[in-house]
Amino acid sequence: MSGFKKVWVVNVSLLLLVAPRLLAQQISPITLKLLLNRVNQNAPSLIADSAAIQIRQAEANETRYNWLPNLKLNYQADIGTNNNTAGGYFGFGIIPSNSGGRRSTGNTDAALTNLGIASLDWEVYNFGAYGAQNKVATFEIKTEQNQFARSKYQLQIYTISNYLELLRLQKLLLIQQKNIQRNEEIRRSILSLARSGVRAGVDTSIATAELSKARLNYIELDNQAKQVQIQLSAISGIASINLVADTNAVPQLITSTPLMVLAGADTINHPLINYYKSIYQTNQQRELLVKKSYNPKILLEAAAWGRGASVDNNDNFNAPSSGWGFQRSNYLVGIGISYNIFDVKRKQLRLQVQRSETNYSLKALQEQQHALVLSSGQADAELFTAQERLREIPVQLQAAEAAYRRNLSLYKNGLTNIVELDAALNILFRAETDYTNAKSAYCRALFQKAIAQNQVNLLLNILK
Repeated sequence: MSGFKKVWVVNVSLLLLVAPRLLAQQISPITLKLLLNRVNQNAPSLIADSAAIQIRQAEANETRYNWLPNLKLNYQADIGTNNNTAGGYFGFGIIPSNSGGRRSTGNTDAALTNLGIASLDWEVYNFGAYGAQNKVATFEIKTEQNQFARSKYQLQIYTISNYLELLRLQKLLLIQQKNIQRNEEIRRSILSLARSGVRAGVDTSIATAELSKARLNYIELDNQAKQVQIQLSAISGIASINLVADTNAVPQLITSTPLMVLAGADTINHPLINYYKSIYQTNQQRELLVKKSYNPKILLEAAAWGRGASVDNNDNFNAPSSGWGFQRSNYLVGIGISYNIFDVKRKQLRLQVQRSETNYSLKALQEQQHALVLSSGQADAELFTAQERLREIPVQLQAAEAAYRRNLSLYKNGLTNIVELDAALNILFRAETDYTNAKSAYCRALFQKAIAQNQVNLLLNILK
């Protein structure tokens, strides 16, 4: 009776261990296409990057109106003395103007004056600086858009990598469940043989230890799978418990993938290339802007103003109220050209800085191009190796299954020992695990090549 209770307790504990995964298997699996669509809609980083594009567009719109003139309207009424002397000075922006009022003696009587001015200041032409500013702003928008496409592509890579890892872990969990069941079968056989005196009690201890080890491995794999689910949930908005990968994806990729489709790389529209290319092009435009910004400037200046004062033409200080209203009016229109001679040196220095930045962005572009070529070559090597593994491992698996069944039968008949049986079981478990890892490695290499060549959509179209 006690033996029955022990078996019952073990079975219940096994059920509690695998129950969450059995429940997960009842949830409809999510295809990689669907997951990527949800990530594109809900990923926080993409939402932030899309907002950054709007900032660049607003800045470009502001830059387009840099050509607008300055038209200022000013009016002031002042009361104070009008006691002046001949001689010029620099105002420094703090010395009030006081026109007229030059007398042989000082006069501290108050006078009321008022002044109204409308002034126009317009940089009419600056030899292409406005156009260069607008081009830089346009290329900055393009760079931000390419940054968004790059972030989206990198997030797609991250999602695919985690999805493939979830597929691998799901398969390993199933293998581990089988391993637990086999250890359960061995333990039950040993308990039966031990009660009849055919086997020693130490075999029971060894079998129990192996069963516990298998359960611990399952717990660790389950934890790894949950961590991947949480990571995918954070970027997709799908509850982690509902993130069950579609196991049909692996056989579809292995059996239906025409490798010749991935033969040609699409580097013209590659998001990782376009981002660095746009940075390089933007820096080229900034070089042009530096050259244009130090060009001469043609200015249109215009002003109209009216003045009134309580001091009359005979230098009499009348009642302050007589100073209201404009008694004199004037206008002035002029066109001029402005150029700072020392801007020649400033332009040279600024161009050196900008050319260094342009050269750096060109090197970064070349580095990214080289990295993609290298990644594609590594993927080819890994694909070849993975194909060799997939051809050889089924032989290993078939032999391991036959060896395990034979050793289990021999053990039950007392013709071998527990050590040899456990060795056969471990060989079978390793063969099943190797087969799963080989399939996963093949799929990863396939996507690595597709990512390097910007052909991910071709693979996604294979998945149904």
